[in-house]
Amino acid sequence: MVHAAHELAAKPKAVVVGAGWAGLGAAWHLAKSGYAVDVLEAGPHPGGLVAGWQTPGGRSVEVGIHGFWRPYFNIFALVEDLGLDPFTPWTRSQQWSPEGLEVDAAILQDQPRLPTPLGHFAYSRFLRLPLADRLTALPLVAAAADFDGSPAAWRRYDRMSARELFQRMGVSERLYRDAFEPMLLVGLFAPGEQCSAAAALGMLKFFLLNHQADFDVKWPRGTIGASIMAPWVSRLEARGGRVHASHRMRDVRLDASGAATAVLADSPDGAREFVADAVVLAVGISGMQKIVGSSTALASRAEFRAVANLGSLDVLAVRLWLDRRVAIPRPSNACAGFDAGVGWTFFDLNALHDEYRDEPFTVVEADFYGANALMPLPDSKLVAKVLRDLATCVPGFAVATALDHFVGRFPKAVTHFAPGSYDAFLRPCTSIGNIFAAGDWIADTHGSFSQEKAYVMGLEAANNVVACCGIGEPARIHPLEPEEGHMLAARGILRAAQRAAELNPLARLLPAALT
Repeated sequence: MVHAAHELAAKPKAVVVGAGWAGLGAAWHLAKSGYAVDVLEAGPHPGGLVAGWQTPGGRSVEVGIHGFWRPYFNIFALVEDLGLDPFTPWTRSQQWSPEGLEVDAAILQDQPRLPTPLGHFAYSRFLRLPLADRLTALPLVAAAADFDGSPAAWRRYDRMSARELFQRMGVSERLYRDAFEPMLLVGLFAPGEQCSAAAALGMLKFFLLNHQADFDVKWPRGTIGASIMAPWVSRLEARGGRVHASHRMRDVRLDASGAATAVLADSPDGAREFVADAVVLAVGISGMQKIVGSSTALASRAEFRAVANLGSLDVLAVRLWLDRRVAIPRPSNACAGFDAGVGWTFFDLNALHDEYRDEPFTVVEADFYGANALMPLPDSKLVAKVLRDLATCVPGFAVATALDHFVGRFPKAVTHFAPGSYDAFLRPCTSIGNIFAAGDWIADTHGSFSQEKAYVMGLEAANNVVACCGIGEPARIHPLEPEEGHMLAARGILRAAQRAAELNPLARLLPAALT
């Protein structure tokens, strides 16, 4: 639906559902473009999954610790535009198993640049993984070259699991167990047999296989809610945007032509109606499933009902305030192998967060992904487990005592990118002409499933609103760095071989994963 300018009120009205990276990204650009924007957030705090808040005792907590990788060009541009300085310098990380330290990662942009993925082999210190096993990852470059982010590539790889892909490409069992599965557990939140190969390739390309330095990461110097979201919301409100916490969308009103005219929401003060010339749905899968379940208008459409076929996984966050300082070698750490099918990370908040930098005690956070089986444990057992597992990695934790703790259980908090999920993902433009979708799980060529993708999809949704209403200029979206020459050359060879295979069955020389 396109509105001529004279058909709209003085300010066109946009309703954005969800106040995370995607929702605030859309709302921010629309407010700057002259739209009257209402942002509806079902939770008590703006920020969605990265919202931070304070406990009754005044301690800062959040839904896990989130990193900001080198390719987050648009988020870095945003914080500069907002005049914020929320990040640490680039930091090093380590990977642990119950046997001890597995990998000590380098800051790769400080090293001479090598064709990807050779820099990871050359500059990261693998303590237990033989070079012969590491070299079995090289055939994955062919799969990464073939996976160009197109719908055809998504459907081709989405039909198999990540575990199957690695097996087809000849990755050694040891390399998979010690390196790739830990990445999947903390990146896609599930073991390889439960992850889409397309999702795995999208993640690996964004963080590892496009450029050597892409895995370099910064961290917020406090909770994201306090350091980014709160000032961002203040700037949004100064532009005339209105953020309504504890407002859960229930339905959307359509006119005779099938266009959305209003969003209905439940609030602490009862039912409310927000008039809309355009609507942006910027919620996670579980939130979308709840909305479709309550919305007669959306439930009548197959694309929204298909969201019921998607899954979500639980997140468990445990923050501990200890009785002493523990020397932690690196501020960020990834772990696997401690519990079947569970990946977890731990962070030295004394090194990352300004408020704890000079404290005489340690503040550490452990975040568990795909943590469904751990959620029922009582707090006391979880605290004991975290200290026990931490002591396996850093012996100093064995003599530490938790003086205080926060345990956050967040059911269905992150997307489960299971094999066969792609066709059920919403597209950015829905069948309702003035309703658009945004978020890290929306089908798009951007494959990272990250805060950056969520924010970029929010900007794309704002651009779709601008195109729909005919008012405003599109937001500038910073593109990813172009792929390296050897990846483009490999794709050209693969495409030629695929065309030959279509013409001559005897030319089917490609690995099964690529045909």
